Amino acid sequence: MTTLLQDTELQQHLSTTITIPIPSDSVIISKVELQELKQQQLKGLYWTMKDLEARVNRKHEWIKDNILYPPTFKKILDVDQGGFVFYPKSKGQTWSFHALKMAEFLDKNFEHIFSEK
Repeated sequence: MTTLLQDTELQQHLSTTITIPIPSDSVIISKVELQELKQQQLKGLYWTMKDLEARVNRKHEWIKDNILYPPTFKKILDVDQGGFVFYPKSKGQTWSFHALKMAEFLDKNFEHIFSEK
C-alpha cells in the first residue's frame, strides 16, 4: 500500500538573544525619525547657486540647462508661478532656493533630471 503525503512547508524557528554594544556617543532611531531630522535641518534654510552646485555635484551651467530652464521644471520651480526658486530678473540679483522643497524636488525628479534626453 502506498500513502500519498502532501508536501507541506516545515518552518523551523530559532530564538536567541544577543547583546550589541552601542557606543555612548551614538543612538538608534527609526528611519522615520531620521528623515524628520534631515527635513528639520533644511527648514527655513535657503540655498545659493553654490549650495545647489555642491548638492547636485554639477556646475551652474549644467543645473540651468537640465533643471532650472527646461519648461516642464521651470513652471514647477519658479516662485512667480507658485514655486520655490527665485529666478534672477536683472544683473546683480542672485538665485535663491528654498532648501527643503528643492531637496524634495531633486529626490522626486532624479530620474527625469539625469535621464538622457
